[in-house]
Amino acid sequence: MNEPHSPFKSKGGLKRLANALRYSLQGLGAALRHEAAFRQELALAVVLVPAALWLGSSALERAVLIAAIVFVLIVEILNSALEAVADAVTLDHHPMIGRAKDLGSAAVMLSIVLAIIVWLAAIVEKLPG
Repeated sequence: MNEPHSPFKSKGGLKRLANALRYSLQGLGAALRHEAAFRQELALAVVLVPAALWLGSSALERAVLIAAIVFVLIVEILNSALEAVADAVTLDHHPMIGRAKDLGSAAVMLSIVLAIIVWLAAIVEKLPG
């Protein structure tokens, strides 16, 4: 196939990796500056990651506890990206944009529910009896 090439796509190599890292750090910075929910979830992660190291009985359990928290952060960033694109298209009410934002919000909620389930399971395992 003869697909059009984006002028913004890099060719590869170390320069591509450096640019990818720079863009990723810019994205994290934007999330910190502009997204209150991300900041709140990150603050919780700062507390829960050390707790995972203490609570987890094995390296795998610690990794799963931390992964559940990181997954919430990832989904929040993706939801924020979706909302930013939607707002760039129009700030007017549009049913499809509203649906897209609701779907993104639902994804965040489900990731939080998953994290809660994982953490509760690990806590219950630690209880005596």
